[in-house]
Formats: sequence, structure tokens, C-alpha cells
Amino acid sequence: MFDVERIDAPNKREFYEQLNKYLEGLVGEEADWLAGISNASALLYLLMPDINWAGFYIYKGGRLVLGPFQGRPACTYIEMGKGVCGTAAKTRRIQVVEDVSRFPGHIACDARSQSEIVVPIIKDERLIGVLDIDSPATARFDGEDAEGLEDFVHILNRHIAWPEELGVG
Repeated sequence: MFDVERIDAPNKREFYEQLNKYLEGLVGEEADWLAGISNASALLYLLMPDINWAGFYIYKGGRLVLGPFQGRPACTYIEMGKGVCGTAAKTRRIQVVEDVSRFPGHIACDARSQSEIVVPIIKDERLIGVLDIDSPATARFDGEDAEGLEDFVHILNRHIAWPEELGVG
């Protein structure tokens, strides 16, 4: 059994170093994609302070489809280019949104969410989906979060065997 303890880090860089060590331990020997991202969403939700949703949307059939997550029930489908997740998927760029009310076309799955970060998951030039994290605090996420979560996604990509039917080139 894998035991996770609270991370007591003095800064975000050290927080993400520890978080990513935990992730390595969880997925290091588990290549199954569904098990891997299920545990990854639980890890984020358990350890990240000031968040109310953490999970994945997977690119299937030309749109993003809800994957494993922790938090309140969420939107099942998101079209490419729509909302923060669809924008991250379409542009293949991390989206850090300090105030979701100021993001044109924001999709409000949980009215409590005030800020959001979305990291595209790209492996071998193929868009697999996105990692999405919401917070009830305005300006919760910044560049340090983007770097730490980009590393988080790289760890997933190193260990997970994504099915061929997922994603698009």
C-alpha cells in the first residue's frame, strides 16, 4: 500500500518536488493509464492546498471527455477551444487563469471555482488530454504551479502507456 503524508514545504518549488516524488512512487511501476491518472487526481486533491477540483479530460472523438477526477461532479464534454480546458487543448499551452470570471467563455462546472490552471498532456506530438485544477481562491495559481504541474504531466507521460485510440496528432 502507498502511504501519502501531508507536504509541509516552505515554498512551491519544494512542494512540487515532494508531490512529484509521490507521483513517481504511484505510477513508477504502473503503466495502466486509467489507474495512473485516477491515482494522480487523488494525489493532487489530497495534497494541494486551496483547491476544490483536480482531474483529467481526455481527448476522444474530437472533444474532451471527462476522465478521473476528485471534487464535485463536472461537465462531461468540453469542445475544443471552449473554456479554459478547451483553450489549453487547442493551443497546447498551459492556461493559468487568476479570475475565471474574466476568462471569455469560461465554463462554470462549479460556481465556487475562482481560479484555474490547465496543463495539456502531449506525448509524441499527440494531444492526449488535459490536467485541470480549480480553486475557490482568486489568483491561486502562478508560474511556479505551471512549472511544477508540467513536471507532474511529464512524469505521467514517462510511465503511462496511453492507448492508441486516445489523442490526436
